Amino acid sequence: MKKLIICIALCSLFSCEKALFEEDMASTDPKVNFEYLWKECNEKYSYFELKNIDWDAIKSKYEVKIFDGMSQDSLFNVLGAMLTELKDDHTNLISNFNVSKFGVKYLGQDNFDWRIIEDHYLNQDYYTSGPFKHNFIDNGNIGYVRFASFPGTIDGANFGFVLNRYKNTKGLILDLRENGGGAVSDVFNLLNRFVESKTLINYSRIKSGPEHNDFSEDEPVYISPYNGIRYKNKVAVLTDRGTYSAGSFTALATKALPNLMLIGDTTGGGLGLPNGGQLPNGWFYRFSVTQALTLDKNPDYENGVPPDIKVLFNWGDLTKDEIIERSILELQ
Repeated sequence: MKKLIICIALCSLFSCEKALFEEDMASTDPKVNFEYLWKECNEKYSYFELKNIDWDAIKSKYEVKIFDGMSQDSLFNVLGAMLTELKDDHTNLISNFNVSKFGVKYLGQDNFDWRIIEDHYLNQDYYTSGPFKHNFIDNGNIGYVRFASFPGTIDGANFGFVLNRYKNTKGLILDLRENGGGAVSDVFNLLNRFVESKTLINYSRIKSGPEHNDFSEDEPVYISPYNGIRYKNKVAVLTDRGTYSAGSFTALATKALPNLMLIGDTTGGGLGLPNGGQLPNGWFYRFSVTQALTLDKNPDYENGVPPDIKVLFNWGDLTKDEIIERSILELQ
């Protein structure tokens, strides 16, 4: 865990950028900017082989659309479209007039409606403790905890209050649907309440050379138990295609934690930590430069962490959340 945290901290401070990216050369020439972005991705993006992307073919497809005198908007659309070929929401082109994006969550159906949960499960007297919204459900037998993002604000007080409140329940539902991620430090502050001993949860490696399969050594990532209130009964972690990045890291870790189960739909993935730099014309870009591996050192979950129990929403009945209903059954 320590090594991953160090890696994350370094990336967030752009030290990875310093190590991986050369200084930019100022130019507004469309061809110069196209070539620069294509080459940066070619040497530093971490999932070409897993996603079977022919980056040379992508270059041929888009470079014919580049011409002298093209507008900034047109150039942005061509470069942004090239990046969306990576099918990765950690990949963006950022100018002062637009941001390119892919949209992983649209690969699956919508499986979450907060209003249904409020109206039919939580009532209006639910608690808000830091980033958590929570209440008893199933006649007080189950605790439901909504965690909508990873804001970096999980602390001993708010999460300790939540877990102490539900300490006598049969099980806990941790709802990560449509959680697009955020501060990865929250992943560890969340999961260390559900382990009783130091536990290996995955491996991590970083892109280290220009060839598509050049990576550093695999580094083990651990969760160590929190020295305080911990929850020891079963936990259902709810996911869908909108569960991304830090949400997917959490889903990946549940595979190694015996008391936790994934219920819902496959996550959106996003297990590669993003980093980037600046194009010669001043626009910014980012893409994934690391891989998170399963315990058998497989990178496949970048395409989405599959649930242990797949359940989808029935939009023909707006009085029921099928994923919560199945979780209640599993936690009895």
